[in-house]
Amino acid sequence: MAVSADLIIINGRIISMEPAQPQAEALAIAGGRILAVGSNSEISGYRTGETRVIDAGGASVTPGINESHIHLFGASAELDQLSLFEVKGYEAMKAAILGYAESRPSEPLLMANTCDYTILGEGRPIDRHVLDSILADRPLALMSPDHHTVWANTIALTKAGLLEGRKLPPGNEIVIGEDGLAQGELREHYAFDDVIALGANAGRDLLGLSTGDEPANVTAADRAYDRTLLKRGLQHLAANGITSFQNMDGNRYQLELLSEIQAEGDLICRGRVPLHYVSGDIVEQMDKAAAWHAEFQGEWLNSGTVKVFMDGVLDSHTALMYDDYADRPGWKGEARIDQATFDRICIEADKRGLQIAVHAIGDGAVSSVLDGYGAARAASGPRDSRHRIEHIEVVRWGDLTRMADLKVIASMQPTVPPGQCGLPLEPTLSRIGVDNWVRSYAWRAIRDAGIDMIFSTDWPVSPVSPMLSIHSAMTRKPWRDDLPDNRQTLMEALDAYTVRGAYAEFAESWKGQLKSGYVADIVIWNADLEALDPEAIVGVTPRHTICGGRITYEA
Repeated sequence: MAVSADLIIINGRIISMEPAQPQAEALAIAGGRILAVGSNSEISGYRTGETRVIDAGGASVTPGINESHIHLFGASAELDQLSLFEVKGYEAMKAAILGYAESRPSEPLLMANTCDYTILGEGRPIDRHVLDSILADRPLALMSPDHHTVWANTIALTKAGLLEGRKLPPGNEIVIGEDGLAQGELREHYAFDDVIALGANAGRDLLGLSTGDEPANVTAADRAYDRTLLKRGLQHLAANGITSFQNMDGNRYQLELLSEIQAEGDLICRGRVPLHYVSGDIVEQMDKAAAWHAEFQGEWLNSGTVKVFMDGVLDSHTALMYDDYADRPGWKGEARIDQATFDRICIEADKRGLQIAVHAIGDGAVSSVLDGYGAARAASGPRDSRHRIEHIEVVRWGDLTRMADLKVIASMQPTVPPGQCGLPLEPTLSRIGVDNWVRSYAWRAIRDAGIDMIFSTDWPVSPVSPMLSIHSAMTRKPWRDDLPDNRQTLMEALDAYTVRGAYAEFAESWKGQLKSGYVADIVIWNADLEALDPEAIVGVTPRHTICGGRITYEA
């Protein structure tokens, strides 16, 4: 054969996700792309003395995982912060916080993450007084798993200038206690940004998520610190079999940092970073997004998406519902953006050929987003826009028909339904209400409606492990016997993480399948996925992650 391989994988249970050749046992790689897929004997012809050979030993080999909804910068910073995942009760929380505080004597803000809304038990809320009883003399903040609520102690509230409250945009709230002072619970970003800014990197990691603005007065040392954070996050992605990520927050600063990392040869995962629109002149902002799209459009780093938040989350009553919350009559939540403004954003983004991705959790928010996408189509005509809705935790049945008609992508997170991955059932189920359970996290109905569905973890909201997510997708149990079975098959879950993930970023012609000519983004797992009981999937990890033909992780 004329071409010799740089790398060959043999004895694999190859799941190619390519309908014409769904299974094989070997493949060859050269120049960062797949040369051929076939049998061991067919592929052996590409081998020379310089070829590296990896024996998969009968384990599954799949396309690289495309994590289609994460927050890389913030999640990278959190790798070094305290996790309260599965910590329950006051004494356990106190011990964890004090141990962390002792290990970080000079940290300007002690930050703990994945703190359940019910960490203290049902009916006992977290407030500044509880946190003061644990640690009163150093700023302390706890972030909820969904990253939409922060609880802060008194000194943190005081240093952030929030103790006496503040006027905020709709959908954001500083909860005020009976004494007229901040109670310690801060709902949504405008409420807690100034607390986060007390931290070591002054909140630069969350700026793309909170306001989409650029950081000010960044020194060369700041920049080097932030690149180090991101590199650690990229290594974590590679260790989980991830070869592509689609960020769901963004500013130019993140694109520049990733571009610098690429120039250093350390961009070991392909990335897509959006412009996050929060406020400001719409035409100006969409022109900026279009300029980023033109500047960043490589196979390793690209832009071209506009991210918008329509609502918050169910647990803090900030998601926008179509009808009143089941446990709070008279309250539906508030939209982050009024409909007329949102329609204009959609029209301006769409006519520039930009993709739009909108956080919409409540069924009221989903409806509003579809209204905006419909307005864009009416203004500019149909096109291959691949606009997305992120989360869709509750949806009206009629809106599934609209999603299919508008060819909207459903971006879902199998790790987030109540009861999955260690999450409690409450307070979420009470917020949604029994009558609406059938329309909640409705993966099967969405798939049956012919809607393209992609999977992700929303890391750091959930651990980034795709196998944790796939396990959850395959084993989810209904909350009541008469509810639909939303479990996904292994192939459906892999499709949502590979083929469909590539489609969501207009890259299906060159990645997402193990196919000759496609980029060599590949995972060799440590087990035969198809032979495992679904419950065992959660324990599977990568043996090798390969991105662009380069081994980015080796167990």
